[in-house]
Amino acid sequence: MDNVQNELTYKFGLIGKNIDYSFSRGYFAEKFQAENLPHKYVNFDLEHISEIENIFQNSEAIKGLNVTIPYKEAIIPFLDKLNKRAKKIGAVNTIKINKKGTLIGYNTDYYGFKKSLKPYLSNNHKKALILGTGGASKAIAYALKQLKIKFHFVSRAKKENATFVYSELTEEIIKAHQILINCSPVGTYPNVNACPDIPYDAISEHHILYDLIYNPEQTKFLQLGASQNAVTINGLKMLELQAEKSWEIWNS
Repeated sequence: MDNVQNELTYKFGLIGKNIDYSFSRGYFAEKFQAENLPHKYVNFDLEHISEIENIFQNSEAIKGLNVTIPYKEAIIPFLDKLNKRAKKIGAVNTIKINKKGTLIGYNTDYYGFKKSLKPYLSNNHKKALILGTGGASKAIAYALKQLKIKFHFVSRAKKENATFVYSELTEEIIKAHQILINCSPVGTYPNVNACPDIPYDAISEHHILYDLIYNPEQTKFLQLGASQNAVTINGLKMLELQAEKSWEIWNS
């Protein structure tokens, strides 16, 4: 950024619900301090997505927003435009506000997930189970398609896009899908003893267990995978990568 831009103070923020724990606020606060930028990053904790309109009425100079659970899909009707990729994915986690005040939706989750998973993949990683069917899972599915990895969704109740409900998961199904991705909030702090209900005994050293949760660092889901000698990855690297991609979009 040049000096003229550095003199301008912009506001950025995170839209979500119960987001005191937010990774993004701390990450960008540190970034702005390290790069000597005068910007602010704040949390917009909304009880309902319709409250988004208050954000723009009461705050000027907002240049960009991130979106987290549970609003990655619900935010879409409030936007003016969707980037092609976000449209394909059907979920938004980054919003750019241009000079005219146009709200443009992007998805950087798929990028963070794909780039953080890729170094761990080997030839046996051909099929994946996506645990959960919310907005985050859509970006994961998009990334897996790009990586040419077949996948099935797992949900608590039968849904159109879900192949399995948890009670149907057998050891054979787990053995046949050597990437298991938790896209549900199950296991997030403070409920650290909770984990997705799957047959963990079928997991082997050939499996990758990826949890989008980063707090706690090692969820029960990942602990149980590690005890079976699986490779385990938490959501921190994905968040860092998607945050940097968001920053790139806001400044493009």
